[in-house]
Amino acid sequence: MSTRSPSAGGFPIAIGVIGGTVAGLATGQPTIGFLAGLGLGIAVAVAIWLRGR
Repeated sequence: MSTRSPSAGGFPIAIGVIGGTVAGLATGQPTIGFLAGLGLGIAVAVAIWLRGR
């Protein structure tokens, strides 16, 4: 049985989406901000997953 607790990879995705949308709204491009934040959040989540593996 593993004693290590899994890292939360969903948190960076959620923060990326919210932050990207807010930044996109500020620049008048909410969809682009949403997609950029989503991409960045997924990249961070994958990095966390690879590091924990």
